[in-house]
Amino acid sequence: MADNSILASTTGRTSLADISIFYSKVAETSKENLFIRCTSYAEEEMPQIETRVVMVQEAGRQEELIKALKTIKVPCVMMDSMEEFESLDSPEFENVFIVTEFQDSVFNDLHKGDCRIIGPPVVLSCAQKGEPLPFSCCPLYCTSMINLVLCFTGFRKKEELVRLVTLVHHMGGVIRKDFNSKVTHLVANCTQGEKFRVAVSLGTPIMKPDWIYKAWERRNEQNFCAAIDDFRNEFKVPPFQDCILSFLGFSDEEKTSMEEMTEMQGGNYLPVGDERCTHLIVEENIVKELPFEPSKKLYVVKQEWFWGSIQMDARSGETMYLYEKANTPELKKSVSLLSLHTPNSNRKRRRLKETLAQLSKETDLSPFPPRNVNYGETPKSCSKSSKNSTPVPSKQSARWQVAKELYQTESNYVNILATIIQLFQVPLEEEGQCGGPILAPEEIKTIFGSIPDIFDMHTKIKDDLEDLIINWDESKSIGDIFLKYSKDLVKTYPPFVNFFEMSKETIIKCEKQKPRFHAFLKINQAKPECGLQSLVELLIRPVQRLPSVALLLNDLKKHTADENPEKSTLEKAIGSLKEVMTHINEDKRKTEAQKQNFDVVYEVDGCPANLLSSHRSLVQRVETVSLSEHPCDRGEQVALFLFNDCLEIARKHHKVIGSFRSSPGHTRPAASLKHIHLMPLSQIKKVLDIKETEDCHNAFALLVRPPTERENVLLSFQMTSDDLPKDSWLKMLCRHVANTICKADAENLMYTADPESFEVNTKDMDSTLSRASRAIRKTSKKVTRAFSFFKTPKRALRMALMPSHNSVEGRSPPSSEKHAVSRLASTSSLAGIQSPSLISLPSFFERPSHTLSRSTTHLI
Repeated sequence: MADNSILASTTGRTSLADISIFYSKVAETSKENLFIRCTSYAEEEMPQIETRVVMVQEAGRQEELIKALKTIKVPCVMMDSMEEFESLDSPEFENVFIVTEFQDSVFNDLHKGDCRIIGPPVVLSCAQKGEPLPFSCCPLYCTSMINLVLCFTGFRKKEELVRLVTLVHHMGGVIRKDFNSKVTHLVANCTQGEKFRVAVSLGTPIMKPDWIYKAWERRNEQNFCAAIDDFRNEFKVPPFQDCILSFLGFSDEEKTSMEEMTEMQGGNYLPVGDERCTHLIVEENIVKELPFEPSKKLYVVKQEWFWGSIQMDARSGETMYLYEKANTPELKKSVSLLSLHTPNSNRKRRRLKETLAQLSKETDLSPFPPRNVNYGETPKSCSKSSKNSTPVPSKQSARWQVAKELYQTESNYVNILATIIQLFQVPLEEEGQCGGPILAPEEIKTIFGSIPDIFDMHTKIKDDLEDLIINWDESKSIGDIFLKYSKDLVKTYPPFVNFFEMSKETIIKCEKQKPRFHAFLKINQAKPECGLQSLVELLIRPVQRLPSVALLLNDLKKHTADENPEKSTLEKAIGSLKEVMTHINEDKRKTEAQKQNFDVVYEVDGCPANLLSSHRSLVQRVETVSLSEHPCDRGEQVALFLFNDCLEIARKHHKVIGSFRSSPGHTRPAASLKHIHLMPLSQIKKVLDIKETEDCHNAFALLVRPPTERENVLLSFQMTSDDLPKDSWLKMLCRHVANTICKADAENLMYTADPESFEVNTKDMDSTLSRASRAIRKTSKKVTRAFSFFKTPKRALRMALMPSHNSVEGRSPPSSEKHAVSRLASTSSLAGIQSPSLISLPSFFERPSHTLSRSTTHLI
């Protein structure tokens, strides 16, 4: 039967794709020719065979399968029982049986008879992709593990292993007995053994057996693949599976954190000395001797094993991280034999003192730090050997001393930048990391920013300073060096300094959310190159560098003679550095302003997108309560956002809405405010300071003229925040209104008014009756919107006013009255209550007292 299928597929007259043909292509040329001659001869002598699908029992009653087979254009027949099997046996057809259940007696009988068996998902997938039915020696139910090569380790029960292997074959996977580079996944029942170690070293995913069982449960899902990351990561073997850890030498805080991390990574922990422990994690810098004699089964390892396992997302080999006692018996014996009162002790102490003095003297004479750190390929100048043998002046001037300090600090700064790049950035950017990427590319870019550019520039500055110090002369110009790179400083520093807080927040957030990154930082921060400093502490150095350089240049200028031309050059260099720092501060201010604008947009639901403008910045936010029916109901909590050219008015949200998403995986809290109106400051005609009375506290009003209205409208508020005095807020508002309308006399925009003139009071704002009234008004949304301060679409306005206006006047308002209707304040006007916003506004003001007259009718 196998030979017939090969012949049929060679002639192209069958829809059964035989993958054995592809293997024949790698055979030798002579064998290929022989195969072709044999095939040609067989075509002449033997009859052609056609593929036929036999739908067994339940499969024959699925209309979706029948439709899919018509798409593939394969003849099919039905079979309800094994009694019909012999009647279907024909030399003219190659039968492929479709079985819906791979565990019943019919399937077992067909499998024993070496029949070709496939499942419904295979047929549906081929019809969807327009491909022929695949060839498989083993029963193939679905293709969710197609192209996967699996290897097994740690299984002692043969029945369980046979079951897993069978399921893998049913899903299209391939099994290899020995582990090699072609294996895509290792299924492990333990975290030991040669296969496990090789898989860890190659970065091969190590899976639990449940991965296969769960994939089989989803066998009927179309387009499901067991190798997708979201599904596979659920069943990866955690680093500390089958491990029981104990911790020695750590602080209580560190120990608690490591114990929580142990449970997160699939392990358990017990107190030190418990016989059930498999690993003892030791802080090697603190623990000099173990409190007990460890058993042979206990791994005593350094903390680097713990963090390394988390970083690799797999259990590391213990032999590389074994803890060695610092105080061996031989060392203790030798120390005890050396008495401090021996005759040679004073001589040794004197010799040590002389050595330290000589070392200190050499350090003072030579400004060049040792170059014993290898930074890889990135910093070319770091590998450049220092000219330590070059003689230095026998009598150093104060100016030379400052120049030497400037070079030493610059050299140290360059080494720190090289450490950041080589120890942190380069490993995070490497491809093929064991366990997958530790951080996403955008997170790496946010953290490190323009550090490589800063490093390249300061490497050149350091080289120039080194040449100047070596060939020292009092006429040498250090200021020219910094003037030479002033433009580069402006380009490289602002992007990093301005977003340093964002870099810091990203590090803190990723360290909390990503255990592998936390382990990565722990491992690297313990290395001598970091000097026990965290990544955040290292990254703050560029923020501090320019001010420290400016101080050193100022000190250098003090020790430079007035007749020396270098003094004017230093002044120019200091001025250029100040310009850079001013530019940084200005850019930082703009960046923070833009960030504040974005925060407002995210906090206010429905906020107009045009609020985000490069020229617009947030000046002040004030929390208030509406005292009139404009811009919303009386008693509503309103937030006023004063920008340099507009005023955003938003009320408190009545209900929780969906959250905004700033980027994948980052969810913002629900917006707490609802947008009402974005008002240009040019629409504010007057700012009214309402006098303080028993019934009115912290109140003010705005007289505005919207472009859609024929008359002025009054908006009155009560300030509820205590952090900003009312008079300061009003003066600030008037100043920005005056700037917008190009008026110099901002004080003429503000007037003092009596609360009785506008029927403004704050007495009943917190009363039960007032709250009940506000609740009633909220239930009539349609009417409230119809009588809102801002213009409502004509059709919506008519529909909303229809029942209310009919009940009052018995007719609907004609179109000629639309302006009059739009000026109605709220439902209170329907009830005959006079609205403060509809009263006649005075136009005459007493300048000396800034008090409004109640006798006037209009304000111009």
